[in-house]
Amino acid sequence: MNGEELLRLIELLHAQKDISREVIFRALEESLAVSVRKRLGLDEDLIVKIHRETGAVTMEDDEGEYEELDLAELGRIAAQAAKQGFMQRVRELVNGVVQRYEGQDLVVNLGKVEGYLSRDDRVRGETYAPSDRIRAIIVEVREDGNRVRIQLSRTHPDLVRRLFELEVPEIADNIIEIKRVVREPGYRTKMAVQTSDPKVDCIGACVGVRGSRIRAAIDELRGERIDIIRWSDSLETLIMNGLKPATIHLDNIYPNVETHSAVVLVDEDQQSLAIGKRGQNVRLASRLCGWEIDIKTRNEYFGDEDPEAAAAVDEDRTSLDAEEPMDLPPAAPVAATDLETTEPSPEDAQG
Repeated sequence: MNGEELLRLIELLHAQKDISREVIFRALEESLAVSVRKRLGLDEDLIVKIHRETGAVTMEDDEGEYEELDLAELGRIAAQAAKQGFMQRVRELVNGVVQRYEGQDLVVNLGKVEGYLSRDDRVRGETYAPSDRIRAIIVEVREDGNRVRIQLSRTHPDLVRRLFELEVPEIADNIIEIKRVVREPGYRTKMAVQTSDPKVDCIGACVGVRGSRIRAAIDELRGERIDIIRWSDSLETLIMNGLKPATIHLDNIYPNVETHSAVVLVDEDQQSLAIGKRGQNVRLASRLCGWEIDIKTRNEYFGDEDPEAAAAVDEDRTSLDAEEPMDLPPAAPVAATDLETTEPSPEDAQG
């Protein structure tokens, strides 16, 4: 793709999605920079710029030196990563008014254009009538005959991401980063966050004073529970955080690198909390971590074995901990309680 083609693509996105050209330029620059850093193994100081008039793409290092970038050199995988990063950045939160139903699709007036909310993109149990106000995100814009069809969603994890970006200034200012969001729409969400400023409590900031910020997101999602998790690059710590409100001890987590799974041993009074209602808590924690998690009590795991068996497992774990940290899967595209300070709800105790 040359500069002229890139500019035509940006102009098309501007016309189809009604997003300012500058927003598209910046989103594309950021996503390309991430891909180039990963592809070429460069440091975080690398900056990618797109010339607003020619479409030429250049890289700038920490010494201010420029070098022209050939997009074809990135390769298919890097280009796909850049596309995903770009779409995540321009995925827009919109407000509209319900107009009518077309089959099972809900037609929403977005002002100058109409959006479509399919049955699969609506949360189970949510009902709407004409003139109702609705908030959703744009997940796709495509040509449909002679017109452009804008596809909306209220089930996509990025809806939660965008709601918190609106409510939490520290996220908009890039002080707090949302690392990953996983949802079972209408029931529960887990959202992992981290901060670049050690003085900022990332969970407290997302919850807000007396829960004001998180309550705004819960109300928009019509009561969907949101668990806010502290992100960690340590797999064991992330699993421990992800399984809250259950109390998990780090030395009771046994990862298996070959199967990409982990056995987590819990006390009997914590088992139902760790699993959650209909397995929801452990299922979301598994998606959040990217590893399959199996919850067991010590009696289920060791059975009638000699207590020395447990000691042997602990010894194996000690040697595993001495190895280099395991890589976590990349944060994607794609949660309402301060889990570190909130008591478990009655629903959590129902396994």
